[in-house]
Amino acid sequence: MKPVIALVGRPNVGKSTLFNQLTRSRDALVADMPGLTRDRQYGVGRVGEFGYMVVDTGGLSGEAETLDTLMARQTLQAIQEADVVLFLVDARDGLSAADQTIAEELRGFNKQLLLVLNKTDGIDANSAATDFFSLGLGTPVPVAAAHGRGVNRLMDRVRELLPEAEDRDEDEERWPGIRIAFVGRPNAGKSTLINRILGEERVLATDLPGTTRDSVYVPFERDEQIYTLIDTAGVRRRSRVHEAVEKFSVVKTLQAVEAAHVVIFLLDARQGIAEQDAHLLGMVMEAGRSLVLAINKWDGLTPDDRDQVRMELSLKLPFLDFAERRFISALHGSGVGDLFGAVQRAHESASADVSTSLLTRLLERAIAEHQPPLVRGRRIKLRYAHQGGRNPPVIVIHGNQTDQLPGSYKRYLTNYFRQHLQLVGTPIRMEFRTGENPYKDKRNTLTPRQQHKRKRMMRHVKKKGR
Repeated sequence: MKPVIALVGRPNVGKSTLFNQLTRSRDALVADMPGLTRDRQYGVGRVGEFGYMVVDTGGLSGEAETLDTLMARQTLQAIQEADVVLFLVDARDGLSAADQTIAEELRGFNKQLLLVLNKTDGIDANSAATDFFSLGLGTPVPVAAAHGRGVNRLMDRVRELLPEAEDRDEDEERWPGIRIAFVGRPNAGKSTLINRILGEERVLATDLPGTTRDSVYVPFERDEQIYTLIDTAGVRRRSRVHEAVEKFSVVKTLQAVEAAHVVIFLLDARQGIAEQDAHLLGMVMEAGRSLVLAINKWDGLTPDDRDQVRMELSLKLPFLDFAERRFISALHGSGVGDLFGAVQRAHESASADVSTSLLTRLLERAIAEHQPPLVRGRRIKLRYAHQGGRNPPVIVIHGNQTDQLPGSYKRYLTNYFRQHLQLVGTPIRMEFRTGENPYKDKRNTLTPRQQHKRKRMMRHVKKKGR
């Protein structure tokens, strides 16, 4: 399971900027104005083989009358659930009384804590760090989050503080079989669906949104196949989230998605597809998990309403054309049994082992049907392909100038491989690698005969130019 990193500090010390650097995104709003972040922001990042989750929190003023309230409502849960807390301070402002107050509060949580000295670009970082040694939090790690300098070194320090990742075999023993995470907005029917599958009231299900607060793992066996069903908390828009406990359900849901093999995403047919659904589905895609779309509460809809839902699915979720869709009623059980066939197919596709020879043949056919474009008058050459991983399937293609390959051609190759390999329910990740030119930076030495020919040709060219 990916570790959780919480970013804490005064307003305008660069937490959101560092968040965007760690997640390689622009999800957090950044401006030169204190207090811009009012709520938590969640993201997933990776440095090399090291994957993690990041939580950007609101700034802490350090004032005694407001610190307790802010810590309790905005940052307390994030710090308690985090594996590592990054305490950001401003190298240009120097040590402040607010920094000292926040440091005292953080020390009481008994968490792995790193002091991060931000905004060190253009100044002497060693001199700026001198004042912050008095906080007693060890040697500050200098970074310039706005320019990305020092971020990799910071993540190396974070990795040193974390225990070794849990062995995959231990995870398999703890939650055996195919792990299925049920994800969706509050009141989409996740708990009701799990109870229908199990045939008993195993998890609490009511009409009140937000009943489930933590992820619940339930072992289950069907047709001699072992499953682990994971009931997650519903994730709603941040503007509608008020309780601190419910806010941190987002991290629990992300962790459940990471632990799962297949995600069943529940959509409420009567409420339609909201922006939050697309955001959550984007997180599932980012994690590379197999996906089955379950459109719940299908019973009772008129034919016109059903056509409207189908049209909305095509318009708003075109990037999920690989996922099987099942129209169900968790309350009455119609269509629920079909979910397991879709789960099996998605899991088998994600775990498929494809030979290098087959992938290379498919690549050659794809190129024969549709050539790569020209770049500066030269054709991009794709030479061979091999499998680079599973869950999700990773196809690595080697060639030259692959960094110039347009996105449209990459999508063409993705769809071509998916169609001919008959992969359903799983995203495919494509990696393109350009081999190094062994003659790069090597000058061709001419023989005496070649030099004589070249001089004669140049004399001819000059004479013709006159």
